[in-house]
Amino acid sequence: MKRRECLKSALTGTAGVFLAPALVPASVLGKEAPSHKIQIGQIGCGRIARVHDLPEVLRHDEARVIAVCDVDRRRLADGKAYVEQAYAAARGREGFVDVATHDHYREMLADPGIDAVVISTPDHWHAQVAMEAAWAGKDIYLQKPLSLTIAEGRALSDAIHRTGRILQVGSQQRSTSPWPQFRRACELVRNGRIGELRGVKIGLPGDPSGPEEPEMPVPPNLDYDQWLGSTPVVYYTEKRVHPQADYSRPGWLRCEQFGAGMITGWGAHHVDTAHWGMDEEYGGPLEVEAQAEFPTSGLWDVHGSFSVRAVYEGGVVMKISGELPNGVRFEGSEGWIFVARSPGGVTSSDPGSGGNTEFLAASDPAILRSEIGPDEVQLYRSEEQHLNWLRCIRTRKPPVSPAEISHRSCSACLVSHTAMKLGRKLRWDPRRERFKDDDEANAMLSRPQRHPYGTTYAREV
Repeated sequence: MKRRECLKSALTGTAGVFLAPALVPASVLGKEAPSHKIQIGQIGCGRIARVHDLPEVLRHDEARVIAVCDVDRRRLADGKAYVEQAYAAARGREGFVDVATHDHYREMLADPGIDAVVISTPDHWHAQVAMEAAWAGKDIYLQKPLSLTIAEGRALSDAIHRTGRILQVGSQQRSTSPWPQFRRACELVRNGRIGELRGVKIGLPGDPSGPEEPEMPVPPNLDYDQWLGSTPVVYYTEKRVHPQADYSRPGWLRCEQFGAGMITGWGAHHVDTAHWGMDEEYGGPLEVEAQAEFPTSGLWDVHGSFSVRAVYEGGVVMKISGELPNGVRFEGSEGWIFVARSPGGVTSSDPGSGGNTEFLAASDPAILRSEIGPDEVQLYRSEEQHLNWLRCIRTRKPPVSPAEISHRSCSACLVSHTAMKLGRKLRWDPRRERFKDDDEANAMLSRPQRHPYGTTYAREV
């Protein structure tokens, strides 16, 4: 048995007892009865919630969004109005639902009427909120990346397995809507259509640097201390947080205090796709070396131009760089397959959103016409990421992007980021989730957490 198969068996065997939510059958209360729907709370009402998570949840009749939460009261009010107006437009009448508002997520988690939550917060708030939601008995849809650090990701995945909650990560390249080409490419690779896999090349954009930004008064509508969460206290300036006048791309995405930059921002998608095609969903790299340019001044300090070289089991080499086309290219002994988005980004403000002229290509067009037989590898089929989550809440079956698989994808990105910061080759043990003989690198598996925030201080609601 291969190392990754042993690892998968050991990890998936730790899952706890699955408990189904108390949903009353439609035959008893009718299709529109509130208790028939999966009652959803939305945590974080910013850009990604408005352009992606809320629209996708609201379009599915299985769910009803009944509460919203945000640390910015202006965005909280906008979130309530957004949901109520969406239901009014869909139902043809006002007052279909009176959406509750919370300025702290723990208030929402304490509500027994909420079955599940969608977490669309900045990266540094992902793990703690998701852990506490699981302990409160809620199922969870979590925006990628899974965590800010590898230690947080391990804690979260363990919490999900112990509680048996359904957690879906927003790695929507695994679902056929809107991008069926990713599953198709991975299935062809897994079934040997390009021969023995030799390497994977991933193109990811970097982020630009920016000027210094002056200290500004904290807006009265923003709980800035709670927004900072587990990270150190730094002065407020609007470009460090999010725009107050609109919902354009927020500045925190370019601050290492709150994330790792595009290596996890887009890497959580493309590395996850690579792992899917490589059959490394429960594994990780064995060696990683990287180079990167980091700004020496200005507010934004995430990486710019970079390159990563990671070696996996069997000698498969993964290369990640901003100089490669945005997408994933699988290279085998008998050909190659390239897959990318169409168009290039989730939103128009994402770097690299211009897309590629070819979003599914191969060294030989006949590869793409190949049929997958009934006795060959059939990858998980998910129609749409949020819909898959909602259906799994009812069936209690694992979703297409569960906690452990998503943790492994995120970990590969964070291991790469550590190599980018240290600028030397690192040896990684995916089973122990430790760097070999490297205390400096292992010190970067976690970050100090500011009391009372962070997974260290997470508690049951």
